[in-house]
Amino acid sequence: MHANLDGTMGSLDDLKRVKEAELEWEAKVRAAATARRAVLDRLNAETDAIVKAERASAEESRELALKQAGDIADREAARIAADGERAAAAARVGTGKGPAERSEEILNAVLGSFRGK
Repeated sequence: MHANLDGTMGSLDDLKRVKEAELEWEAKVRAAATARRAVLDRLNAETDAIVKAERASAEESRELALKQAGDIADREAARIAADGERAAAAARVGTGKGPAERSEEILNAVLGSFRGK
């Protein structure tokens, strides 16, 4: 037999109870570690799912913004082309004068500020 801390002899039953307590706590520590791993795995999976969903949403928003910008650019290009067509038609019709009769008007448009007008 072994001596207890207080100097008395301990029994085999005391040693068995200590060993059982050690085994019980080892089992509790293993169970806690397993539960912790399960929680971390679940949280990692949830985080991955959230990140994946947010990436998809961001990509969808980006594509929508690009489409809207393209639509705006197309409308602006169409407006510019229509303005050019109207200006070309007006220039073709003119006032019925040929370039020689419109020389002053042409010179003013081309030279503008250089002529002092």
